[in-house]
Amino acid sequence: MVGPVALLAVLLTSGCGTPPELRDAQPSQSARSASPSPTDAATTPAAPSPTGASTPTASSTPVAVRCPAGPSSQQVTDLVRGQDLLPADAQVRVLTGPLCADDWHYTVLTVTGYEPLQVVSRGSGTAPRLVTAGTDVCTAEVRVTSPTGIRTLACDASSGT
Repeated sequence: MVGPVALLAVLLTSGCGTPPELRDAQPSQSARSASPSPTDAATTPAAPSPTGASTPTASSTPVAVRCPAGPSSQQVTDLVRGQDLLPADAQVRVLTGPLCADDWHYTVLTVTGYEPLQVVSRGSGTAPRLVTAGTDVCTAEVRVTSPTGIRTLACDASSGT
């Protein structure tokens, strides 16, 4: 009896691993250098590319603060309404934010009759674009590319820590 149970446990856990949305964020085996560098040669660090084209990575901005240059509470509410995420007649009030880190914004809206709605947006304060909205906004994009201050609010808030 122990054999089938152990086999079942192995089969159930064999599917665990990196979530699909994060697999692309890791460099593939082919992207890594296949040829070892000679041990007697001096190692010189490569200069950064002057083109500025780089893979988006999370900033180290540790704290999100009130947005001095926007977006306003009304802009965030309008952004969410514009995506048809709220009923037209919903009573909406901003509970938290907008808080900013770099060009990312985090806002919590209270909607009468519904759970609080978290909103993550980014871009200029005058023209934000919606990244995600809902009761759990810790998406792959937020986890991988948002600044630490936004990621902490979006991901730690939804995990209850």
